[in-house]
Amino acid sequence: MDLRRRLLGWLGLLLGGLLAMALLIQLWSLRDDIDTEIAASSRLVELLLAVDAGAPDLDARLADAGLRHLSISLDHRPPAAGGDDNVGDWLGLPAGEARQLRIGNRTLTIAANPRSEIEERLGDTVRLMITLLLYSGATLLAAWWATDRALRPVRELEAGLMRLAAGREDPSLPDFALREFRRVAGAIDTLAASLREANAARKALARQLISLQEDERRALARELHDEMGQTLTALNATAAHLERNAPRLPAAALAECCADLRRDIRTIGEQLRAMLKSLRPHGLNAEGLPALLGELIENWRCRGTGIDFAIEMPDSFPEVDDNAALTLYRVVQEALTNVVRHSRATRCSVRIAAVDGEIRAEIVDDGEGLPDATPTRHGGLLGMAERLEMAGGQLTATTPDGGGLRLSARLPWRQRENEQQGENP
Repeated sequence: MDLRRRLLGWLGLLLGGLLAMALLIQLWSLRDDIDTEIAASSRLVELLLAVDAGAPDLDARLADAGLRHLSISLDHRPPAAGGDDNVGDWLGLPAGEARQLRIGNRTLTIAANPRSEIEERLGDTVRLMITLLLYSGATLLAAWWATDRALRPVRELEAGLMRLAAGREDPSLPDFALREFRRVAGAIDTLAASLREANAARKALARQLISLQEDERRALARELHDEMGQTLTALNATAAHLERNAPRLPAAALAECCADLRRDIRTIGEQLRAMLKSLRPHGLNAEGLPALLGELIENWRCRGTGIDFAIEMPDSFPEVDDNAALTLYRVVQEALTNVVRHSRATRCSVRIAAVDGEIRAEIVDDGEGLPDATPTRHGGLLGMAERLEMAGGQLTATTPDGGGLRLSARLPWRQRENEQQGENP
């Protein structure tokens, strides 16, 4: 049952009960009016019979007759108005014409008296107003009660949202009877599942970042020890040999030692540039980005991976800041690494374009694609998505018609222009 039907059902039952109560009040009032009319008619008949019989206490009986709609007097005396001589004037009622009736030796003067009818109508009006007042008050109370009862599950939903806001993964919502609240609870459960997935992805990304940091540190330490350490050891040995034997060495031997020193120094320089390039490529800006991307593709071609790499770039890149250039380079780098490691592809194409204030990078391969149709981002995909989101971009993973994987990265490139405008108002 939905909320509308339940509210209408509760209000309908209550209003039906109120209508039944109002009907009972009107029936009771009708019965009382009928009894009063019958009693007044009986007293009128008794009074007429007493007049005909010449009863000695007619004046007392007329004074306490209790008649309705009529005033009766004896022997041409004016009828008693009962204290309301002008009762019909302010209501615009016409004055009743007095009629005389001869009974025996007595003359009865009978005139219309609207007071009893007015009192009856006023009584009915008062009862009706009281009934309407009670009916309105009961209706308002019923609406308040029904609304409060119907919206009581909102407090449960609010408590569930507060539990999510406090960091709990389960909102712990009850099974609602109403369809609307079941839908809202389902949406909250879906939100909780998304939050759990996001938290799990964030933790996985943090673990991955820590692991990558440790891997880079180990790789850097290994390169420093294995490559630069050996070269420095050779430099130290050559320098020590020169220090000990320089006075006795011929010119040719000194020249040879100097050549060894220069060779080792060049080797150290090359090793240092290689390590710096792995940490952050040199010349990573709007002018140098196309060359670095082309060099990245060429490096993968030269590694004998069995994948045919192709790249398409515009003739000139728009002005981007260093952060956007680094983000684009790292995304393409990580995407190509994933293609080589996991896709088992034979072809991979990279297309870079600048459209509508955005740099769009599309990496398409013909490999095995993602594990299922709706994968959760993890590993490299999660890292690329997080990197793009921090730079104001977006990553989309789809499956082309021929299979494989298409990664589409969108990154705004007007940041430098906006920053310059902010610096030069």
